Amino acid sequence: MIKITFPDASVREYEKGITGLEIAESISRRLAQDALAVSVNGETWDLTRPIENDSDVNILKWEDEQGKHAYWHSSAHLMAEALQMLYPGIKFGIGPAIENGFYYDVDPGEGVVIKEADFPLIEKKMMELIAAKEDIKRKNVTKDDALKMFSEKDENYKVELINELEDGTITTYTQGVFTDLCRGPHVPNTSYIRAVKILSSAGAYWRGDEKRPQLTRLYGITFPKKKMLDEYLVLLEEAKKRDHRKVGKELQLFTFSQTVGSGLPLWLPKGTQLRLKLEDFLKKIQLEFDYQQVMTPHIGHKQLYVKSGHYAKYGEDSFKPIKTPEEGEEFLLRPMNCPHHCEIYKAFPHSYKDLPLRLAEFGTVYRYEQSGELHGLTRVRGFTQDDAHIFCTPDQVKGEFLKVVDIIFIIFKALNFENFEAQISLRDPNDRDKYIGSDENWEKAERAIIEACEEKGLKTKIELGEAAFYGPKLDFMVKDALGRRWQLGTIQVDYNLPERFELEYTGADNQKHRPVMIHRAPFGSMERFVALLIEHTAGKFPLWLAPTQAVVLPVSEKFNDYAYNIVKELKKFDIRAEVDDRNEKVGRKIRDNELKRIPYLLIVGEKEAENEEVSVRKQGGEDKGIVKLHTFAENILHEQKEMMNAGRG
Repeated sequence: MIKITFPDASVREYEKGITGLEIAESISRRLAQDALAVSVNGETWDLTRPIENDSDVNILKWEDEQGKHAYWHSSAHLMAEALQMLYPGIKFGIGPAIENGFYYDVDPGEGVVIKEADFPLIEKKMMELIAAKEDIKRKNVTKDDALKMFSEKDENYKVELINELEDGTITTYTQGVFTDLCRGPHVPNTSYIRAVKILSSAGAYWRGDEKRPQLTRLYGITFPKKKMLDEYLVLLEEAKKRDHRKVGKELQLFTFSQTVGSGLPLWLPKGTQLRLKLEDFLKKIQLEFDYQQVMTPHIGHKQLYVKSGHYAKYGEDSFKPIKTPEEGEEFLLRPMNCPHHCEIYKAFPHSYKDLPLRLAEFGTVYRYEQSGELHGLTRVRGFTQDDAHIFCTPDQVKGEFLKVVDIIFIIFKALNFENFEAQISLRDPNDRDKYIGSDENWEKAERAIIEACEEKGLKTKIELGEAAFYGPKLDFMVKDALGRRWQLGTIQVDYNLPERFELEYTGADNQKHRPVMIHRAPFGSMERFVALLIEHTAGKFPLWLAPTQAVVLPVSEKFNDYAYNIVKELKKFDIRAEVDDRNEKVGRKIRDNELKRIPYLLIVGEKEAENEEVSVRKQGGEDKGIVKLHTFAENILHEQKEMMNAGRG
């Protein structure tokens, strides 16, 4: 007999070799029906895999991330099986589960193109395989057997992957006539998958290398119920309407030019206005928290980044070094701002009395993202980080960390981001070669973050292996209006760069000590943050942030002069307004400006002009009545002040 311990700490005894599915059945029929996978001692297993020893067990369902992952991973295999039947000779790359659904990279063969028109046929075949209720079977195989199996099938992509694996770690999964190289886990059979949709296709270079073959990446999603799929498809349609690329173009916020270069956004006047407002907002908060603004060059000597470790980490993803007329001299477009700030710190001696020293910069950095990875503002080649680095003593770390959390909360409140979670990213304990610095420093840094979060009462989840190469971090994952997760604000504790740059301060003991460095970026990058903001609000920005806060609509040309005087007057209050003086009926003007997501529409005619008043209409059609112009201005100022100060206790 073996002892099985459940999440509630209860313990049951079972026969050795019992499976997760059998355990679920012993608890309740409903649990067995809902079960998708099982967690055994923290590792996700197939429901049908025998458990041979005393173990901590948790039955995973759709609500569990790992359960959903097993479901969508199995769905990727289901799609691959359908493709194998429909496209003889097709070759397979990788097919992982992703945050929403799954994809599979495939090589359909010379001259074969999988088109959108083919998606219904693929879906039909998948449904046939679901109806067949094919068992999904796991098998341990030797490296030699795996190489033989996939070589005979001419699966060169799989052979390449197998060659990189250690013997004794290789497993395959088989369903029907389809066998795939895979770690798993998977659901027990194909009937677990109920509702199917192929979403899109795209080109993807094999292993992300532009020099390798381009494959076809097919995206899909599945659900246990058709109703869930229908709801998701409605959500997708809403997401298309909110796509920041579409809305950004409609609102004339930014553009791209192939002549300038891919992945290099051009900010238009209204987008620049919005971005500057965000920057000014954060600058004001930073002043309150005693930050000092600095400015540094967009390039740096290559050796600067070799010294920091960034060249080893980002060298492959960086633009090639810039050679100068000086023999052997090379510069890089900076991939990070941190080394520059280290050198600022190093320029003068420091005492413990000078610390913490908080340096902030809206610094633009450059990384060569592959063309297939570029996506609007969310994935670009030049982006501006709302970067700051805090140099402090070890006993100041926790306090400084908590202050940064306070800043992030102020921002989230002002922008109405109420749905977020915090993620502590630690080292991968099984692959420490990926990281720089001593074990001692890493342990100190990880402990400081965990303790600070506990003290703040911040609900967190821990992710192993997601730390930066130089230190652990706390990331804030924001959910937008459609429930999608975006990684935004980040705080990182770093004991390593101060070592590399030999940073020092004189302590109270008159001895030299190393400062601790905290990296922080509440927005993450201005580009990505604006993209999120657009999609979260559908372009209906908070009043204080809207590029145009009010538009004046004269009912006829006779009142154009009064309309322009209103704009002139509102400027004195720092209220951003414009006039729609088109020779159109006022109803048409209202409809058109509603589509521009402008917060307030001010309608003016004879009565308003005589009394220095405006007829106020709020975005969405709410009539606010007729008020004096100065009253309107004061109301606007009060409203935006309340919004901007919402996060201050």
